[in-house]
Amino acid sequence: MSSTQSSPSSSSSSSKDVASRGESSALVSSLGSTTIADTVVSKIAGIATRDVDGVHAVGGGTARAVGALRERIPGARTNHSQGVSVEVGEKQAAIDLDIVADYGVAIADLATGIRRHVIEAVERMTGLQVTEVNVTVHDVYLDDGSNDDDNDAPARVQ
Repeated sequence: MSSTQSSPSSSSSSSKDVASRGESSALVSSLGSTTIADTVVSKIAGIATRDVDGVHAVGGGTARAVGALRERIPGARTNHSQGVSVEVGEKQAAIDLDIVADYGVAIADLATGIRRHVIEAVERMTGLQVTEVNVTVHDVYLDDGSNDDDNDAPARVQ
């Protein structure tokens, strides 16, 4: 019985030893280092940005056009990094986002919400400290109620 009681204290002391050997970052310790690729951070930031209400699309005009073509190709995957550029160091990351906002949304509040959501997601999932999130609004989406297909339009030529 006494060996069972000493076991938890010895395991907790060994985990404290491992933690005390490391530096202040969870990614770098005396036992080794963890490297997070730029694409990982950009995907996390892109997904987190799309989750914010008021964001119609992520990416500038050219990136969205290429993305629309890519989506039409059978078997093609969605590019979650579209409209996101990042710089990743050993312990920090900086993120630039290009978005299209929905009409009627307060853009300053939208940018604040995007920053909060992206910083929380990237820091929680990677352990990197996010130093800045820059948001560029390229356009405002107006939902006029029409479909892009225009299937109801009469034929011009018969």
